[in-house]
Amino acid sequence: MSKLHIIVVSTRQGRQGLAVGEWFAGFAARHGGFDIEIVDLAAMDLPLLDEPAHPRLQQYEFAHTRAWSAKVSEADAFVFVTPEYNYGSPPSLVNALDYLVQEWAYKPCGFVSYGGISGGTRSVQMTKQIVTTLKMMPMQEAVTIPFFTQFVNDAGAFVPTELHERAGADMLDELRRWTEAMQSLRAPAAG
Repeated sequence: MSKLHIIVVSTRQGRQGLAVGEWFAGFAARHGGFDIEIVDLAAMDLPLLDEPAHPRLQQYEFAHTRAWSAKVSEADAFVFVTPEYNYGSPPSLVNALDYLVQEWAYKPCGFVSYGGISGGTRSVQMTKQIVTTLKMMPMQEAVTIPFFTQFVNDAGAFVPTELHERAGADMLDELRRWTEAMQSLRAPAAG
């Protein structure tokens, strides 16, 4: 079964992204199309990109980069659980993407975005420009959660609506199709 990493990108104290990510991981597991793992960028603790060599060379000097490379390499597809900061992608997400090149290539990705009135859509649009440069395929289907705090209960858990779940199922169905279709592109080149 293909491996899907659900990457929680917010690293701020008091963040709600982990609650959204945990909901989506449970939902994706019930969907059944992938082997699921939550990857929390706060736990990965990546400093601002500090490798001396260009990431495309994969000449990683630091243990944190080697660990990040191994983690991203394991996955066949990704879902980024992302807020929006100042009309754009969170710096933690841009930094995590910029650390690597080869490890992201030919893998599809989806987005669960959350925020205020825009539900994080501007973050997703900005991130799509980055991921396509890394030879990833972003899904059109997405889960967008405007005014997300109204869906977080007193225990701190995210409680989705039927609309969130329907959008999630559509995205996972499409993500699975693209994951299977891109499998051959990830195979080592003959030569």
